[in-house]
Amino acid sequence: MARKSQFETRLARTPDELRAAQALRYRVFVTELGGDGDMVDHKAGLEMDRFDPFFDHMLLLDHARPDAPVVGVYRLLRGEQAQKAGQFYSEDEYDLTVLRESGRSLLELGRSCVDADYRGGPALFHLWNGLADYVLDHGIEVMFGVASFHGTDVQALAQPLSYLHHRHLAPPDLRVRAQEAHFQPMDLIPDDQLDRKQAIMDIPQLIKAYLRLGGFVGEGAFIDHAFNTTDVCLIMDTERLNARQANLYSKGRAA
Repeated sequence: MARKSQFETRLARTPDELRAAQALRYRVFVTELGGDGDMVDHKAGLEMDRFDPFFDHMLLLDHARPDAPVVGVYRLLRGEQAQKAGQFYSEDEYDLTVLRESGRSLLELGRSCVDADYRGGPALFHLWNGLADYVLDHGIEVMFGVASFHGTDVQALAQPLSYLHHRHLAPPDLRVRAQEAHFQPMDLIPDDQLDRKQAIMDIPQLIKAYLRLGGFVGEGAFIDHAFNTTDVCLIMDTERLNARQANLYSKGRAA
């Protein structure tokens, strides 16, 4: 993948590199956010699940530190990999029929996180440049995946959820929908009653970054009690990317 300044982005190559990714995920999703799961190894400090063997795992390594530790990760699942896994990870939460029947090349994004010491810096930018290369290499047309708000109190999240529903709902050809068994409406506050400034402030930075690129959200949220989060499904169509930001996903972007 890409090597820029002190950082390198590439796919995990060995079991030890995968464990390093799972260790970072544990620090973020379990230690920081209070998540858990059937396969989480608390003794070893590893956040993992049954899907890990099927995903590609993109790593961000910091070569300015001894042993070039993994300081950022992304989990990537193409359509052919999902067939081997039996499903996309997010299909437990969202009905992806509209995407599956589109005939387009799909990529599911997940478990994106950055070490606490690297947030607010260039780490996410480098991860996204590595993702851009991956998208181009595999001819990806539509990217999607769940992104999370911390906590499961929907009323506390009513402003940002409603804002996403009213302002960024996916068009019908991309509009996945939360599974009916646990569909959580997002239009909790009428559009004309929203505190737009507060709603935007309450949206996590990663979700805002996807929206700036021209991303959309699916219909309905999913309450993930195991991970102590409220999830939304984000969808990005490479043909609809925001023109000002699409250079991240073009071969002509600056090095």
